[in-house]
Formats: sequence, structure tokens, C-alpha cells
Amino acid sequence: MSDLPRKAVTRTAKLAALPLGFAGRATWGLGKRIGGKSAEIVTRELQQRTAEQLFRVLGELKGGAMKFGQALSVFESALPEEVAGPYRAALTKLQEAAPPMPTRTVHSVLEERLGEDWRELFLEFQDKPSAAASIGQVHRAVWHDGREVAVKVQYPGAGEALLSDLAQLSRFARLLGPLIPGMDIKPLITELRDRVSEELDYGLEAQAQREHAEEFADDPDVVVPDVVHQCDQVLVTEWIDGIPLADVIADGTPEQRDRAGQLLARFLFSGPARTGLLHADPHPGNFRLLPGADGGEDAECWRLGVLDFGTVDRLPGGLPETIGTCLRMTLGGEAETVYELLCAEGFVRETIELDPDAVLEYLLPIIEPAEADEFTFSRGWIRTQAARIADIRSPAHQLGKQLNLPPSYLLIHRVTLSTIGVLCQLNATVRLRDELESWLPGFLPEDDEEVVAATVHA
Repeated sequence: MSDLPRKAVTRTAKLAALPLGFAGRATWGLGKRIGGKSAEIVTRELQQRTAEQLFRVLGELKGGAMKFGQALSVFESALPEEVAGPYRAALTKLQEAAPPMPTRTVHSVLEERLGEDWRELFLEFQDKPSAAASIGQVHRAVWHDGREVAVKVQYPGAGEALLSDLAQLSRFARLLGPLIPGMDIKPLITELRDRVSEELDYGLEAQAQREHAEEFADDPDVVVPDVVHQCDQVLVTEWIDGIPLADVIADGTPEQRDRAGQLLARFLFSGPARTGLLHADPHPGNFRLLPGADGGEDAECWRLGVLDFGTVDRLPGGLPETIGTCLRMTLGGEAETVYELLCAEGFVRETIELDPDAVLEYLLPIIEPAEADEFTFSRGWIRTQAARIADIRSPAHQLGKQLNLPPSYLLIHRVTLSTIGVLCQLNATVRLRDELESWLPGFLPEDDEEVVAATVHA
């Protein structure tokens, strides 16, 4: 296996082959149809070939290309079933694995960053990586004090590769768009680029992970491994076992799915309230389902292990109170007040005037999970929402085009959508309202008038 391709010309050539490949397969498909094959069979074959090429290239390149693939993977559940089938296996592969760095490269990085005697820091070190991600790979080891640890080693040239890939992918955004119907790919790529420098900085990641580990140290539901050692390009944390969430999605029992979904929702909303940080990379590869602290296998005792704090959103006051207030008032049918809040926060531009009742009608189906005591997230439900917004003939599509997403809400929005995507992949039944009432500021009607007045007149 070769090193991470570092030369821009090499990476650009690989990525440039993607749209050419798409065009070539379209021509191939036309020929097949002329030759007598049914359109349905040809479409399935085209999708399979496209998936194989796309994710083979993304996986080989790692860097920004693979990061883009991981970001796409959580939206897989929004695809129509006839499209999702061929992509599902290829998407899932990106969440847990990628071609590894050669052992000599790993040793070289460790020697450069930890010193010539780096092996003395470990009682054991496994050269074969246990996981590989977009900018680094993880090796299982035993620290010199006997603790089992995960050693994350950053790919040499990862920063250069990330920026190069994402710049190149942004040029192909229009061609890649059909992968997720109804979703604008270009802003996703732009937002990923904005986070590159933070994710490359293992010092920032270590700080965010330490803060979470300290806050959740005695939590009965969430496990965050503590940081053992950190330096440039190397991060050593405590090791945790458990069932990868991708495996729960593929083969989990209904009890495992529901428990994982409940804890995922709990972590999404409780994290910012407790730490002032939002874990902003919620793809299944970053979560594990663990037995209870006493080893119990009872479903209500299972815990959620959370990994990879390279991308976080800093929210010192927790999630904005306006989100909770607006969500509750939407459920209460208070169209005028909701519209005023959205205008005040910049979701509706000053130059645009919309019908408050139409805005309420647009929002209500999306927030349906917050209304029920418990809600079953499913691929069917999210596909219905995606189709409603993507259909250019629908009022929802026309209204959605006129709404604006303020920069301060961009990452919160993506994390929330991604988490909902994972919940739908899990097909989990979740008491979402419980988590909102416990952790989301403004969702309960305390100090109602003061919150609305302060926001509208800010």
C-alpha cells in the first residue's frame, strides 16, 4: 500500500476522473438500453459502478476526499431505496476503514514526534491499524503504565491533501449533487474546508476531549475516553471496546437500536449544555455501544462511547435559546411569533417577506419527532421529508429556497441533520421530547415573554 498521495497533480487527476467516469457510464448505460436491457436494470448497474468508483477513490485518497465521503454517508438514509441500495455498503465502508499507511511511515512519524526511544513509552504496540479515518489512523497499544490506549497518528501531508481535495471537489459539486437529491453539496464542502485547520490541530482536539472526559467521567450513559498523551501529529487516548454503531445499524437488535438512538440524542443535546462544546462529527464510526458499567447486558444499562473530538463547535452558553423557544412555539402553532423570531435571527432576510402560516406549515413536518412522546425514526420518514423539500413543484421547495441559514447556525444545523440521519439508519424509537425538555434551553415555557422580547428586539 502506498503512502497518502501527496502531490496535488496526482490527487487532482484521481478526483478529475470521477466526473469523467460518471459521463462514461452514462454513455455505457445508453448503449445497454439500445441493446435491449430494461432501464431499471441499467440504472441499478450504473449506480453500483458509480458507488464503487466514487468510494474507492475517496478511500484511497483519504484527506478531504474521504472526509467528504464520511459527511455524505450520514445522509444515505434520505436517498430513495432504489438509489440507496447500491450505495449503502460503499458508504458504510468509509465510516470504519480505509487503506492504511505503511508501517514504516507510522514508525517514522512516531520517532519524529515522540523521540527515537518511542517504543519505551509502550509495553505493546500493534503495527496493524485498528481504524483509519480521513486525516489519521488508530493503532491499539498498551501505555507504559499498563493502560490500554488508542494511538492516533496523522498522515504526513494530511493538511495539504485536505485543502487540495476539497478545493477540487468544490469544482465538481454540481456533478456530485445527484448523490443526495435535494441537498446542496457546495455549502457542505465549503463548511468542511472551514474546519480543516481545527481538525489538523491535535492540541485543540485533546483539549476538547479532556473537557468532555472530565464532565462525563461518572456519567451512567456516556463514556468519553480520557487523553493520555498529545503532541504534534500524535494523540494517545484511553482505549474503549464496544460495538461500532455501523454494526448496530447493520445487524443490531431492536433494543440495541433504540438504546443507541436514545443515547445519541441525549449526547447531542446534553453535550453543549454541560461542556459548552458541540461534538460536530456525528457519523457512526465515532460511536460505540458498550455494556453497562457493571458489565450488565440489560438494554437500559448500555452506554454510548464517543470518539474523535477533532471537530467541535464552541457554544459557551450551550445551544442558542432561540432554537428551543422557536421549536416549542412552532409546535404550539404560534405562527406570528415564530416568524418574528426567525426574522430576528436572520433566517428570513430583511428584503424578503413570507407568510407566517406558510412558514409554520413548512416547519411542522420536519419537527414532528419533537411533538410525540416517542418517535420512530426511519428511512421512509426522512425520504418523505427530503422528497417534499426537493420537489421543485412543491410549496415547501419554493419556500425553502427563500429561507436563509445564518453562519452561526451552520454547524449546529449540519450536526442536527447528520444525527437525525443516523437515527433513521438505526430505525430507532426515541423519546426525543424528554431530551429536549432536559437539555435544550427555551424548550420549556419558563421566562417565555422575556426570551421572545429579548430576541425580537435585539
